[in-house]
Amino acid sequence: MNQALWTPDPQRLAQTRWQSFVKYLLQQGHHPGDDLHAWSLEHREEFWSSLVTFLDVNMSPWTSVLTHDHMPGARWFEGAQFNFAEQLLRHEGIALIAHDETGHRRELDFSTLRQQVARLAGWMRQQGIVAGDRVAAVLPNGPEAVVSMLASATLGAIYSSCSPDFGLQGLLDRFGQIQPRLLIACNHYFYAGKRQETRPKILNLQAALPSVKNVLFCNRDLYPTHSVLEWEDLPQGSEPLTYTALPFASPLYILYSSGTTGVPKCIVHGAGGTLLQHFKELALHTDVHAGDRVFYFTTCGWMMWNWLVSCLGLGATAVLYDGSPFQPETCLWDIADQEQLTHLGTSAKYLSQAEKMGLQPRTTHHLAHLRTLMSTGSPLAHESFDYVYRDIKEDIALTSISGGTDIISCFALGNPIRPVYRGELQSKGLGMAVEIRDEQGQRLGIGQKGELCCVRAFPSMPLGFWGDEEGRRYHAAYFEKFPGLWAHGDYAEETEHGGIIIHGRSDAVLNPGGVRIGTAEIYRQVERLPEILESLAVGQRCDQDERIVLFVRLAEHSTWTHELQAKLRQTIREGATPRHVPAVLVVVTDLPRTRSGKIAELAVRQVIHGQPVNNVEALANPECLQQFRDRPELQN
Repeated sequence: MNQALWTPDPQRLAQTRWQSFVKYLLQQGHHPGDDLHAWSLEHREEFWSSLVTFLDVNMSPWTSVLTHDHMPGARWFEGAQFNFAEQLLRHEGIALIAHDETGHRRELDFSTLRQQVARLAGWMRQQGIVAGDRVAAVLPNGPEAVVSMLASATLGAIYSSCSPDFGLQGLLDRFGQIQPRLLIACNHYFYAGKRQETRPKILNLQAALPSVKNVLFCNRDLYPTHSVLEWEDLPQGSEPLTYTALPFASPLYILYSSGTTGVPKCIVHGAGGTLLQHFKELALHTDVHAGDRVFYFTTCGWMMWNWLVSCLGLGATAVLYDGSPFQPETCLWDIADQEQLTHLGTSAKYLSQAEKMGLQPRTTHHLAHLRTLMSTGSPLAHESFDYVYRDIKEDIALTSISGGTDIISCFALGNPIRPVYRGELQSKGLGMAVEIRDEQGQRLGIGQKGELCCVRAFPSMPLGFWGDEEGRRYHAAYFEKFPGLWAHGDYAEETEHGGIIIHGRSDAVLNPGGVRIGTAEIYRQVERLPEILESLAVGQRCDQDERIVLFVRLAEHSTWTHELQAKLRQTIREGATPRHVPAVLVVVTDLPRTRSGKIAELAVRQVIHGQPVNNVEALANPECLQQFRDRPELQN
């Protein structure tokens, strides 16, 4: 029996916004009962419209909550108009606190943030930027990125950002498809103690994008030139901040798929769906209140940045950090104490590495205000749950969350009124009809593994893919496998507690002897060994079957001995099943990963089968793929 690791006490339970929402529904004459998720599916229109009023979203009246209720094609809140930036800028108090790894700290209150947004939006308006124009940004995770996004949103322009570590071709693969009119970029950034110059790359990018009419640089101190405008040179006029009212489904963001299977998909997200999903997830599932301080370790090239910034609309402070999470090694916990964080988000990979490094924030930091710890990016191993409650904090809501760029939000995430169980995402998202289906599309029961699907429309479905006028690529990406159902590409199971366990990507599922195995099931066992830093499992075709190949990256000072190999195989056999034990073990010095830090299993599978990797520009470290080519261990 999986015992609860943490349960909210009655006082905390009573103060949650989840419970406040339930009381609000009762006051409005609704009867959600004991299962708010079930009610949110049975009464979807009442749920989403009640959410709008409960969270005081300022929209004009709508003619209908939901029409054309099918996927794709559903339309939400037709007739309603609002402005996304206005929702995020309506509060007072501290809006942004920004740190970087050089020790620089900046703080902006909402009044100052509005002034900076008005200044930039006024200049953009003078340059002719109007609703529907694309604004592309290559920026560190600092105030300039937030100001740029909000200024774009005030005008109804579509904002699209990448982190500055992208190479020129990677930027062209993305921005070249959407033809931005304005490019906002940094001169340099810092990572792992090194300063990286970006201005020459950006000028080359500008030359390759004929649609770009202006380039605006921030953090000036290099390469003086008269061909572009510097952030500091923006007009200082007192033009008032005005907001363009736009339809609920007006495009707000363009995000990009990882691009590991081809040119990245340009995913267009609407303002209304993004706002409602983020507000729902932040306020109800993550229990963010006005005055809270919310941090997520992310770059501007990952959807968690967009998710984090939306907390401004709830009156919370967004705490930003740009740089390596280990520069110094305790920097995230230092920020947690210094800024009195209430919510801290990071990746499963970070927590695994922190444990192997021996970090024990519980003994080195106070963390007195920290209520919630969030993890995403890959499945959080059961052992990482143990690490959090043993070495970080006993009284904390640990919420493993899963969704993605495709929906700019989550299918499964935290729940402040439920216990935390080892290895489980606490609950499905409210209003999200998540089910697990088998290969024939039939619903599976508790404990059965299959494809994570969403079977009813939801507001944050993409508006489509940029340039995909007839919607063929969009349909093929999510609805081709099971017509009318959103197939997300995760291999998962439902639990008896109403939670979800993610076992990895379904396109990376291993199939030795016809038995389907999620890669996360193997990684969970491998991560128990202190001698191994991380691993990557793929299936290799062999004798009309498939065998499991496990690539491992050793921890510092570890040696690849026969004893360690035997220990690894025994750990996997005892912790999982004999079927999970790899047929081949191979040591490498690095593993390929996307720029958001996800292990690129498909790229390795392509390499070991002699196939071309479709888009190496999607990888943060493509050079490491050479380690996987023509390995003698894989020839037999």
